[in-house]
Amino acid sequence: MEKVNQKITEPVRQLLSDKAWARWTALGLVASMMLFAYMFVDVMSPLQSLVQTQRGWSPDAFGYYAGAEYILNVFGFLILAGIILDKTGIRFTGTLSASLMVIGAFIKLYAISDIFQGTALDQWLNSWWVEMPGSAKLAAFGFMIFGCGCEMAGITVSKALAKWFEGKEMALAMGAEMAIARLGVFVIFSISPRLANWMGTPSVVIPVAFCSALLCIGLLSYIVFTFMDTKLDKEMGATKVAEEASEEEFKLADVGFIFRSKLFWIVALLCVLYYSAIFPFQRYAANMLQCNLGISETQAADIFRWFPVGAGILTPFLGYFLDKKGKGASMLILGAILMIVCHLTFAFVVPATKSDFITYSAIVVLGVSFSLVPAALWPSVPKIMDKRFLGSAYSLIFWVQNIGLAFVPIIIGKILTATNPGVDDPMMYNYTAPMCFFASLGALALIFGIILKAMNAKNHYGLEDPNIKADIDEVRLDGEA
Repeated sequence: MEKVNQKITEPVRQLLSDKAWARWTALGLVASMMLFAYMFVDVMSPLQSLVQTQRGWSPDAFGYYAGAEYILNVFGFLILAGIILDKTGIRFTGTLSASLMVIGAFIKLYAISDIFQGTALDQWLNSWWVEMPGSAKLAAFGFMIFGCGCEMAGITVSKALAKWFEGKEMALAMGAEMAIARLGVFVIFSISPRLANWMGTPSVVIPVAFCSALLCIGLLSYIVFTFMDTKLDKEMGATKVAEEASEEEFKLADVGFIFRSKLFWIVALLCVLYYSAIFPFQRYAANMLQCNLGISETQAADIFRWFPVGAGILTPFLGYFLDKKGKGASMLILGAILMIVCHLTFAFVVPATKSDFITYSAIVVLGVSFSLVPAALWPSVPKIMDKRFLGSAYSLIFWVQNIGLAFVPIIIGKILTATNPGVDDPMMYNYTAPMCFFASLGALALIFGIILKAMNAKNHYGLEDPNIKADIDEVRLDGEA
């Protein structure tokens, strides 16, 4: 009895993740890597007209470059990344992903630099598929490598935060990481045009070089995190960590079952349609504002930079509302409606009025839409997918999403070229057709949102219920009890 009492009264050993300073430091280290990654993704988005002038990239070439980030992920790397993560853990996978981003960044930097122009490689790349310059081909290749690392990093960071904040402020931590990453879009739209003009003569090289250096800092930050995580693993015990990792391992046998689910395809198509009307739009938004308002790159970037800020601020509050009040399916529908209105405003109202007020209002409302849909979509997945398939379902939804993110920029580039025959001045493009295309994606997303809400009313998945009351363990795929 004395031995039992002694064991009961022994103090519980505190893990490193139990210390607030340690887990929030870990968050800061991994979030900085994602902040710099998001900055690099959009570093050339405000510079479309400049890269066309300096390097001869047509809208088609820019579209192929923009879509290249996701190409390898579409053809299986994203699924492979999940398997690598499950097999090797967050330390190796995170370091690998950060390294791939750095490698891809420097390939892209070399491609757009003056050093590359006129080299034997440049001449060879220019000798085939002449519609796309050699610099654009090599930059797209570098962007592919970067994209592999970026998507792998996103999965890894989510798993790392789940580990470090288990039983603690996990939702707040993930929301904070997302807000920090979105801040990167605001920052790069603010500074990229200014960096391009920093030396007096406009240059696309300086902003890309700056963000490439930041990615090196991000790699170092993650390496520091790996030392902290190693210490945590020693405290937790390697056996426990391995068991936890194996529970969520991606199983290829799950793919067929998930692909036969109508619910999976409704959610996946809603996701790909919505995000395809947001992220590819970011690539063209600055040039669209330049053409519609007759303003400079810097002015256009300064206007659009407010889009991710509103989304970052609102998302945590909307998540809290979903937890307490619910209405997830209604949020998806409202978000799609707002996106349609905004893209049609950019297509018809802004060019006709050239109103700063209308332009800013449309950007702010689009930010609200970007808050509503992600905040409602991702917490809804566990309600409609069997817990046993949840990890696989998330991976496959991301895979379907990447298909749209890869090919929609290419489609937009071709639409822009086809609807502006003979236009060589990047300040004179008519963006009506591309914006209508984005609006049509929103309309399709709205249809799938309505279908999802109707299925929820029929089968009671709990999409309109508060998250804190949802019993996801009793919900199976396609609503079977």
